[in-house]
Formats: sequence, C-alpha cells, structure tokens
Amino acid sequence: MRERFAFSNTQVADALGQVRQRGIADEAVILSTCNRVEIYAATRESNPVLGQALGQFLCDFHGIAPAPAHALYTHLEPKSVDHLFRVSCGIDSMVLGETEILGQLKQAYRLAHAEKATAAQLNKTFQKAFNVAKLVRSETQIQRGSISVSSVAVELAESIFDSLKSQQVLVIGAGDTSEKAARALRSRGAQSILVSNRSHDKATALAAELGGRAIGFDTWVEEFQHVDIIISSTTAPHYMLTRDKLESLLRQRGHRPLLLVDIAVPRDIDPDCNQLENVYVYNIDDLQSIAGQYIEQRKAELDLCKRLIAGKRKELLDSLQAHPGQTNLGLREKQVGS
Repeated sequence: MRERFAFSNTQVADALGQVRQRGIADEAVILSTCNRVEIYAATRESNPVLGQALGQFLCDFHGIAPAPAHALYTHLEPKSVDHLFRVSCGIDSMVLGETEILGQLKQAYRLAHAEKATAAQLNKTFQKAFNVAKLVRSETQIQRGSISVSSVAVELAESIFDSLKSQQVLVIGAGDTSEKAARALRSRGAQSILVSNRSHDKATALAAELGGRAIGFDTWVEEFQHVDIIISSTTAPHYMLTRDKLESLLRQRGHRPLLLVDIAVPRDIDPDCNQLENVYVYNIDDLQSIAGQYIEQRKAELDLCKRLIAGKRKELLDSLQAHPGQTNLGLREKQVGS
C-alpha cells in the first residue's frame, strides 16, 4: 500500500503545485518515506472537508481507485500539530526515538519551501517542530541507546576499543544480521573487513559490498592474530570456537582486547570463552536483551516527551492566532500488514 502512495522528489514538486493550483490548500508539505506518506496542509480559511479533499487528491494523483479509506487518516488542529511534533521527535516511528525521520522531515520542508509551497503558517509550524525535536533530544533520553542487534554490536565495540578506525573485523558466515553488523561497524570507521563463508563465492560477493576481502573458510584462523572483532553466524551444529582453541590462538595476539559477537543459533562460540582475559563474548540473546533494555528506557521517557510537545504546541497555536486560518495535516497510510 505504501509503495502505491509513495512520491519521488520530482512527483512531490508536481503534487505540491497541483494542491495549490486546484485550490485544495494554500500551503503544503509532502513527506514520503519508506514507512509513511503524509501531506501537511494549511488554509487561510477554515475548511472542514480539507481532509477528504486531500485524501481524494492522493488517490487521484497515484491513480488509485476506489479510495482505500482504511489506509488513510486525517488530523485537524490541534491534533495535527501534535502529530507533526511527534513525527519530528521520532516517537511516531516504528523504532521509538529514531533520528532519521528528522532529516527526512527537514528535506521535505526544504523541497516545499523551494517550490514556494509554504508560507507563514507552515513555515512557523515546521520551524517549531524542528525546535521541539532538538528540545526533546536534549531534555529526554528518548533517543539514547542502540535498539537493533547490529547497532548494539557497534556500541559494544566502541565501548571496548578507543576507536574503530584501526580495528580489523572478521565476519564468519554471511547471514543477514552479521552483514548488517559489519556494515554498521564499517560506517563507524572500521577500516578492514574480512569475510569467511563455506560458499567462497558468497563470501567474495559480501566482501566486495563491504569493501573488504574474502578468505577461505578453513583458513580464517591464519588471520586471527590480526583480528579485533569477530562476528559469527554460521549454521554449524557445533562450536566454531571453543575455549581451548581460542586460548591457543590468543598467544599470537598479546594482550589486545577481542570482541566476539555470536549471532548464530545454535551458538558458534563457546560461552566459556568469556572467561578468558581481554575476551568479550556476546550472543544473540545478550544483544537482544541490551536492545530491549534501551527500548524500555525510551518508553519511560514518553510522558516527558508528550508534556514538552504539549507546551510547545500551545506556544505555536497562541502565536498563530494573529494569523487566522486552520492547519490541517495527516493522511498517512496505515502500516497495513505490518
């Protein structure tokens, strides 16, 4: 459903022009991401049917008939302002407190502003939304802590090593989760990534995507003395790394710390390896538990976020009283089937 309603950047410019040319709204911003399609609109005069008009416009623009009423919703002022503020703060997202949406919202506003589709009401409203996002980020813990297995792995790595820029990563197996973890480490500065997999072709393909190097599945121990982080996710029915095996390998490394991230089920790494000096072992349950703790911490901050939003909403609406008009926004597709 979301794919059918999604806008490209060029379509956004066209749609913004049509919204105003057809007299549907005086101002508009269109936000289209992988998880939402929204039109934020403002009119100089109160228009109780603006929501229906925008919903029909969405369907007409994308050639969708009949209108899927179950997939659309509308918010009118003041709920519309609350919604925008919640979106900007990442508390209306699937991942509570995520920050990517703020950049997407700013880009949507910049595009609308460049197309001269915004004026006093939406300019002021969006600037306030950005200020609210900054306030929430500084006054609450809603965005604190990693909330995915891959991001938790990166956070653990950064807590163990002073910097990831000089660390070498070894990926054993080429599963989706280990790939995401490796990409996340790469994005944080890890310079060298080795990939070892039973299928050497698959290892080569993943290594190429990560800007790394593929090595033989039976020879990865030869690289061990140079490795700082191992992410393992094979389908082996037994431990790939036992305490005895690791203990003998550690003699080649000196006293450098070693992070072992075991994402395999069943486990690839003997939990007893964690008893060795300078060795840190985390399995999938550990990572998910840490992520879950962060999610609970974020949920605990929701009430404070809502109070901050309510206060800033009142400030905005009071300031807009000198400019009569009604702000209407919404029409976001529900997350059908998710």
